[in-house]
Amino acid sequence: MGNFNIMNIIGIVTILISSLLAIFLFTLKTKNSLSNRLFAVFLVLIAFDIAGWVLPLFFTKPTNFTLLRSNLILLQLPVFYLHALSVCYSDFKLKKKQLLHSIPFILVNLLLIPRYYLANTTGKIEFLKNSMAMYETQFFYVLVHVQIVAYIVVIFIILKKTRTLYVENYANSDMRFHKWLFQITVFLSIFHGIAILKNIFKFSDFPRLTEWAMVSLGIIELIILFWYLFKALQNPELLRRVDSKLRLIHTMAKPSNSNNTEHNLEEIQKLRTFMKSEEPFLDPTLTVKKLANDLQMPVRELSILINHTLNQHFFDFVNGYRVEKAKKMLANAANTKLTVLEILYEVGFNSKSSFNTAFKKHTGSTPTIFRKQFKNQ
Repeated sequence: MGNFNIMNIIGIVTILISSLLAIFLFTLKTKNSLSNRLFAVFLVLIAFDIAGWVLPLFFTKPTNFTLLRSNLILLQLPVFYLHALSVCYSDFKLKKKQLLHSIPFILVNLLLIPRYYLANTTGKIEFLKNSMAMYETQFFYVLVHVQIVAYIVVIFIILKKTRTLYVENYANSDMRFHKWLFQITVFLSIFHGIAILKNIFKFSDFPRLTEWAMVSLGIIELIILFWYLFKALQNPELLRRVDSKLRLIHTMAKPSNSNNTEHNLEEIQKLRTFMKSEEPFLDPTLTVKKLANDLQMPVRELSILINHTLNQHFFDFVNGYRVEKAKKMLANAANTKLTVLEILYEVGFNSKSSFNTAFKKHTGSTPTIFRKQFKNQ
């Protein structure tokens, strides 16, 4: 066994944490089991990747597993991409066509068959010794770098789309789930950006910089693991998802004309009257679909009416009524025994942070200051 160094220590710690968390997520029974299992697979792939820092301590001769393990990195971002889809969309299911994401991994391994997998030990050692000059290795690195950029960009596009769908169709203004997934994607972008630099250094006159880059990657990977799982386990409600069948308003809204202006005014009046008399906004799980059913109106028509004609996102529209209700309760001397927390839940909000944000947006003041103003009058 060789001597330990900082990379070996980071590697062992990362493998242990990744493996334990993966086992935990595989066995955890929740309504988000698919999301948990996909992230568990992602953790296992990380463990296999980091194993390259530790295996040389125990195995000195290369085997077929040496490069097969290394090539598993081509499955990391595809699995995280599927995990992101499962978190963002409530109706996400794994399908056979998603096996296409494994094509780069299969191609690279097929390319390695003649000169590595079928070679004897001496041939394998020679291949690895001159790996930077081998077209198989060069093809692998080009593919990895293209894949990193492509998947990161696609994930950010999905996050942007689902955020828009969320605010257009859901009244719950708590966007922490989106911010949480966005942050982990930013961290992964930084991580893979450093990985790209590390690989560039391999082909440069500064190969020693690769070691420092690898140490940085190990530390960042540990931080990502701890941070991500802490968020997931402490805030399971963050995994609020949207229906993938929903369409963005700009893709279905049509410009208004003089023929439907009068009809729109009637529908707007009907909507506002219903909101004031029936107070559907008191339901924290209110969606545009639920409201459309109550109004006996097509979902598409209501969605366009609010998001396009009134030029408001659905959750802004609903929260406006919630804030008005809260203002009346806060200003009423009969409610002095009610705390702000009790009031926010009563008017339809589900967290103090989302209530404070919406209240300040609509009034320019915090609920506490607003209440004090009436006490001093």
